[in-house]
Order: sequence, then C-alpha cells, then structure tokens
Amino acid sequence: MAATHRFRLRKGDTVEVLAGRDRGRQGEIERVVPETGQLVVEAINVRKRHTKPRAIGQRAGIIEFNAPLDASNVMLVCPHCGARSRIGIRVGRRGARIRYCKSCNEPLDE
Repeated sequence: MAATHRFRLRKGDTVEVLAGRDRGRQGEIERVVPETGQLVVEAINVRKRHTKPRAIGQRAGIIEFNAPLDASNVMLVCPHCGARSRIGIRVGRRGARIRYCKSCNEPLDE
C-alpha cells in the first residue's frame, strides 16, 4: 500500500526550482500528484516523446510535454514579498487551515 503525500503547495502556486537542470527557473504548478510526491510545473522539465500513430487519424511525431518533478526540488515564491519561502499553516477562525509565508507572515489563501 503506497503512502500519499500531503502537500503545502497547490495548483496555481508559483514555485522556483532548487535542483536539476532547470535550477533557478520559476513557473506555475499545473498538476499535483500526491501518490508519488511529485508535481508538474509549467515550462519546467520539458521532455520529448517520439510517438507512432496508434489510432486512425492520429499523427506521428515528436511531442513535448512537462514531466513531473519531485516536490522537494521546488520552493514557493511568495506573491506578496517575491522571495522564496517556506509555508506555514495557521488555524483561523471557524477552524479553517490557512497557509502563510514564513518570510513576510502574509496569508497565501484569501
């Protein structure tokens, strides 16, 4: 039985890559895969796949796609202060969990 990961990062967050060939580049999260602990970032870790036509009318060729990255290799870029920062969680009124930037103490979810 595989364990799923709990992410503090969400779809739509802007992140910066910390390791690998795309180190230092920023992008927006397109998809989160909790089963594997990975996420897909727009225009980061672009790979090419050579495909044959499998169905009638499907074209063959080279397809570019964004491959998943491990979540430990990215860090959130705060929309308020613009710096890379860690994410904290506070329990707000009515028991809601609110993410906040640990650099500037501003809430990320409004």
